[in-house]
Amino acid sequence: MRKSVIRLATLTAFSMALFATPAFVSVCAAGGDPTPSSSPPADSKPAPKAKKKTSEAAPAIQNAAFLSGYRAAYATIYDRNDYADAIAQLKALGHDDNASVATLIGYSYRKLGDYKISQIWYERALRTDPDHAKTWQYYGLWQVEQGNRDQAQYHLNRIAALVGVDSEEYRSLASALEKPPGTGLVY
Repeated sequence: MRKSVIRLATLTAFSMALFATPAFVSVCAAGGDPTPSSSPPADSKPAPKAKKKTSEAAPAIQNAAFLSGYRAAYATIYDRNDYADAIAQLKALGHDDNASVATLIGYSYRKLGDYKISQIWYERALRTDPDHAKTWQYYGLWQVEQGNRDQAQYHLNRIAALVGVDSEEYRSLASALEKPPGTGLVY
């Protein structure tokens, strides 16, 4: 009886994590899926059970912990504008190879005025996921701030090819490019 209760609790926790992820991803404005790339797809079948482990819910708990930490860092950036704290929170997640995480780290460094380190993180994000539209947008805004309008236009064209001209990423970068060069506006 006790094993059945534990299995049911584990299944419930895992199911809650699976159902919470799509809702979070659709709300998340950082672009792309912030879940670690090492997570199995939701429709994958579990491996055959060999021996019972003491913590069968560990993957779901780890995924839930990542999502919770990512949400907290996201709020630190966009609600509190505390970029230094957000960088620490994002690095503490241990998923620097995730394009969404790397993009937010780059964004935070850019907002702090550290353009060289910001560039490193944007390029890291694009190496991880060359189709990450939010990275192309933020790196394009970085290019505008640096006066590299031709490069920013290249980023805009990449966004158009990836998600279209009606996307928020495209509109944001296009709007920045419409402003006169040298206005000193920071995005």
